[in-house]
Amino acid sequence: MLNPNLKLNMKMFDEKIEQMPIRQGFGEGLLIAGEKDLRVVGLCADLTESTKMNLFSEKFPNRFIQMGVAEQNLASVASGLAAMGKIPFISSYAMFSPGRNWEQIRTTICYNDRPVKIAGSHAGISVGPDGGTHQAIEDIAITRVLPRMIVISPCDVLEAKKATIASVDTGTPVYIRLAREKTPVMTTATTPFEIGKAQIYWQSDKPQAGIVATGALLHKALIVAKELEGKGIQVEVMNLSTIKPLDEKTLTAFAKRTGKIITVEEHQIRGGMGSAVAECLAKNFPVPIEFIGVDDQFGQSGTPEELIEHYGMGIKSIIKAVNKILKR
Repeated sequence: MLNPNLKLNMKMFDEKIEQMPIRQGFGEGLLIAGEKDLRVVGLCADLTESTKMNLFSEKFPNRFIQMGVAEQNLASVASGLAAMGKIPFISSYAMFSPGRNWEQIRTTICYNDRPVKIAGSHAGISVGPDGGTHQAIEDIAITRVLPRMIVISPCDVLEAKKATIASVDTGTPVYIRLAREKTPVMTTATTPFEIGKAQIYWQSDKPQAGIVATGALLHKALIVAKELEGKGIQVEVMNLSTIKPLDEKTLTAFAKRTGKIITVEEHQIRGGMGSAVAECLAKNFPVPIEFIGVDDQFGQSGTPEELIEHYGMGIKSIIKAVNKILKR
């Protein structure tokens, strides 16, 4: 059942569940952050409306810089502003930031420990028709490897809003991963969120396996849990929205309770959230693991749902992974 302590959306499994773009939560959260703290500034690489930073730029034009198509400068200028006491948020498509400007993020932001917040929008293959060149499915891998970087992958619009607001006070670089398409709103305004804290969204009395999901695919994992329960198979589902720092204590306890783990992410399997989970459990409590994600391929054009199914991240694929691991 859904964890009653988390005050989740009770219409979770309705066919007409409300759907909103996760990136909208970033825009709304940044606006609130800017209202609360005069140090917050925004910089964008010519994609202000697409990343929803226009909400901030329209209200605070004197605290916004349009950098144009210059992602390397985007990171470097933000680092300079942070050195002068500002809290910069930078936004672009994830393929370009942190993709194109990774070295500037590494050297000018992380190496110098500047509290720049990086919003990578249009992440994952659900960008759809934009095609493989614009589908960032390596961004978790290249950001979580950077020292001092916090990596957050919100599950929905409301969690993205909370993550954006919370990132102001970390005093560190932060990467926030955002999806383009409308996705199910699984949480509510009162659902707790804390950077570095994993949460169990679906609970079972005697779980036979555990699903660790991040981002919008969490909704498919929850549907799987509900469907399997009706077939007499009990699983639990964790929302791992903070990929770094990893909540090792909660994750290890989850593995001990469930005995088997399936990770679900809209990202390359290698180097992503699943790899972080495997690293943690290899050290603390080794268990069998199945990985759902893109398996060493590039994306291609298609509708978001077509691509999710084609690359083996849909409901049927998750069920197949659960059935497979139960036999191990």
